[in-house]
Amino acid sequence: MIAEVVVDISSSDVDKVFDYIADGSVSAGDRVLVPFGRQKLEGVVVGLKENPTTSHTLKAIEKRLDPEPLILPEFIALTEFMRKKNLRYADCFRLFIPGKLRGGRVRELLRNHLFANLDKDFGKEYESIPLRAKAQRALYKELYEAKSLPERVVLEKYASSTIKALTEAGLIFKEAVGESRTPVSMSVKGNRPVLTKAQQAVADKIISSDGTFLLHGVTGSGKTEVYMRVIEDALGRGKTAIMLVPEIALTPQMLGIFRARFGSTVSIQHSGLSDGERFDEWMRLRRGEAKVALGARSAIFAPLKDVGVIIMDEEHDSSYISESNPRYFTSEIAEFRAKYNGAKLVLGSATPSVESYYKALNGEYVLVEMPERVNARELPLIETVDMREEIRKGNLGLFSSRLVREIDLALKEKNQVMLFLNRRGYASFLRCRNCGFVPKCPDCDVSLTYHIEDDTLRCHYCGARFKSIDACPKCGYTDLKEGKTGTEKLEEETKRIFPDARVIRMDNDTTRLRDAYTDILTKFSSGEADILVGTQMIAKGHDFKDVTLVGIIDADIALYYSDYRSAERTFQLITQVSGRAGRADKAGKVVMQTYSPNHYVYRFAKSYDYRGFYDNEIRARELTKYPPFTKIVRLLVLSDAEELARSGARSLAAEVVTLKNERAGIMRVQVMQSAIKRLKSYYRYQVVIWIDCDAEDEICPLLYAAAGRASTGKVSVFTEINPQQML
Repeated sequence: MIAEVVVDISSSDVDKVFDYIADGSVSAGDRVLVPFGRQKLEGVVVGLKENPTTSHTLKAIEKRLDPEPLILPEFIALTEFMRKKNLRYADCFRLFIPGKLRGGRVRELLRNHLFANLDKDFGKEYESIPLRAKAQRALYKELYEAKSLPERVVLEKYASSTIKALTEAGLIFKEAVGESRTPVSMSVKGNRPVLTKAQQAVADKIISSDGTFLLHGVTGSGKTEVYMRVIEDALGRGKTAIMLVPEIALTPQMLGIFRARFGSTVSIQHSGLSDGERFDEWMRLRRGEAKVALGARSAIFAPLKDVGVIIMDEEHDSSYISESNPRYFTSEIAEFRAKYNGAKLVLGSATPSVESYYKALNGEYVLVEMPERVNARELPLIETVDMREEIRKGNLGLFSSRLVREIDLALKEKNQVMLFLNRRGYASFLRCRNCGFVPKCPDCDVSLTYHIEDDTLRCHYCGARFKSIDACPKCGYTDLKEGKTGTEKLEEETKRIFPDARVIRMDNDTTRLRDAYTDILTKFSSGEADILVGTQMIAKGHDFKDVTLVGIIDADIALYYSDYRSAERTFQLITQVSGRAGRADKAGKVVMQTYSPNHYVYRFAKSYDYRGFYDNEIRARELTKYPPFTKIVRLLVLSDAEELARSGARSLAAEVVTLKNERAGIMRVQVMQSAIKRLKSYYRYQVVIWIDCDAEDEICPLLYAAAGRASTGKVSVFTEINPQQML
């Protein structure tokens, strides 16, 4: 028998199937060890056949690495789909299996347990133990009643000599038992509320129909409960379910909610788990012990069979798009898996992406809506503060006088406050007031961000860290100006203005440690903190009953990016973070600080008018030929030599222009330096191509091929479809 094997090397030179001799024990989906040149490599069997497709002498598979195939047939089919999107075999399979499982770097956790010998007559044996051996009698009785106990637990109460005596008497025995490393979740009380009419109508529609659904529900409308009812229906039909959330920060709270409803059938999947936890949770899914996979983007690859429903909460969120290798759209993977399994796909959001809403209005998705909050309360009132007026009044601080008054009032009434600023660190840069010098990352064309906690300058792109400076290294001047404010400084200022308030911060810097997400959210949820300062981590999904005020410190951060999605992102963030206020029985309020109060985005955001914003935005997209009316392909050219990157991009653009002249479907081609010229020591140029949506399947493979030809030893070319950021 001949096995078709893909080896675990991410290189275009070996991105193909190789034939190996296999015995009858090998199956498609097996991980195997194979000789490859002078090495022995792991590989995946993707198929079996009777005859080889080559005349070369074939080598034999060394051994199977697992007792059963770990790659489902569905994932072998998914690999072929992803390869059409310009992904390599090895990169695809690496998405399907926990990284440390490859190479055998993580295994099942085995711990010794003590068992009572149930073949013995307990009464007779118990009486045979001398009365003076009280510890032996107690342990034997306890073990007999419990059947088994972890040895480490027994040793907390009994001496090892007691265990030894009972073991030598044959009354108990020791055996290694696999233990699951269980991730921590927030503690949430389980309840099954009565659905509102709107919730019931939406749940009934999804349960009774097939296809892809766009659930447009305002913040606080009860989308999570609808998700759980749909999952209940899938489980009741003997199916499994995948529940996706955009941020790791959301998973502890969501895991608590889902465990309260579904118990141990829920498995968590995200990059924040330890290697052991990730392995154990993945294996529970693969063995069928868990039926619901909950997690961030990577959970879409959960090894579940018979998937009945896939849900993407906050479907608009850019974190669902992988912007590093391997690059993929979670929504495309979800659509493939839903179609493969005959499953329902539910995309939920209070602020759907323009592309998704366009598909819903044009019948590609089924649009279901929940326009009101569950508790029938009004959405929080959004008050706009013109920060230019504050400056004219002499207020140069972070807080407007209006926001200070509202925070003070909320604290006096024993309520909680959330302050949102989507920029971490203390200051976005330092600048010498004398010569204008700004410390920059030596490997990236960006300024270093100042962090006061450890007095460092950090690059938020490559992670480099440097000790901060007290004087300009060029001219020696000691008066250094700080750039735009980040969450560190906001936290400091909040504590200064409100010294009696308990303030905590949630951003990438405070959540580096294990379980930091859970600790911060639990502390705030339990009322141990009054004010939560944070980035977009706090903007989505969280449900805190005592939050009555949200302060948006700088609403303009995302508004003026050179990106066609900047207005959409700003509207989404404002709407999402505003929705954190007034979610229980207390009315909510939002104070939004901006230097552009007359911008149309804020007019729509203040009234939560998504449809008005969408209508305005879709007209602009149609006029300018941006998605969903076109597909944008970005060919990003990288090299450690600037001239090679520049010439590589120009040559690639010339090839695409020739293709444009020969074939219909390519509308426009531009070659330019990237917004960030240098990143992680690589110079960056890009070729941006607008293509007709109907020509994607024909044109994209040609562009991928051109990118492959342009990739040499010193130049790399990456392709992106509808890139989220044109950095």
